[in-house]
Amino acid sequence: MLHPKTVIVGCGDIGRRVAPLCLGVDNEVVAWVKTEASFLACRKIGLEVHRSDLDQTAKFSLPRSKHQILYTVPPPPHGKKDTRLSTLLGQLNANDISKFVLISTTGVYGDCAGAWVDETTLIKPKADRALRRADAEASLQAWAKHHAVEYLILRVPGIYAPDRLPLKRLKAGTPVVKRDQAPWTNRIHADDLARACFAALNSQISQQIINITDDAPCSMSEYFFAVADYAGLPHPPEIDLETARQTLSPGMLSYLSESRRIVNGKMKDLLQLKLRYPNLKSGLSPNKG
Repeated sequence: MLHPKTVIVGCGDIGRRVAPLCLGVDNEVVAWVKTEASFLACRKIGLEVHRSDLDQTAKFSLPRSKHQILYTVPPPPHGKKDTRLSTLLGQLNANDISKFVLISTTGVYGDCAGAWVDETTLIKPKADRALRRADAEASLQAWAKHHAVEYLILRVPGIYAPDRLPLKRLKAGTPVVKRDQAPWTNRIHADDLARACFAALNSQISQQIINITDDAPCSMSEYFFAVADYAGLPHPPEIDLETARQTLSPGMLSYLSESRRIVNGKMKDLLQLKLRYPNLKSGLSPNKG
């Protein structure tokens, strides 16, 4: 049985990690990107690649065939709507789409005061970036229901890998909140996320929302300390939360205002995903990867 063609829209770092997995099972992979740098990076790994700007009126089209779409494009940087996804959905021929997998964020849950959160938890996005992701989820669900298209929504926390670390921040000596005041945060290794995307595309599961995260939430400050240890850098200075509110950037403060621990049982049960990097220690081990 032939696999449907896999179309990765927004084929950046994660897309380029997913593509070889698809090619390994004889999936034909087509990448759509915005920038010249992404175009060349996709070409370098042998992908058929096209350019399109979902902020503009550039036409996005697919040849008549069955396609499964992995959509990794971030929403626009401003507003409360994901106009990029709505632009794409408005141009697709739904009859040609066998499945649509959307990368969303666990940020849609909002602040949960450190409580454990699963997919049954009601979302309460507060930050504009989370509102845009919630809009994307709703747009895809409405489109998929109207056109009877299979979909999966993967809610993803912070992504890390040895080549995706906040080294610039650590080298600058930017302070972090004292560990006993820092919020709970969650993360996933980029390679495990790629494997989850591949599993989602090729599973028989559909019409589901699934959290994609590792087994070990920790505080944001503990994350920075672990990265510093891995990179051989000094630990950043610690400040109290009140001082942080006066000195840190608005973007960082918005993350500090939310605390939650994400449950990943549905990921393991439905996608049958066994994490290679179940915690930060394994993900930053020099003997792995």
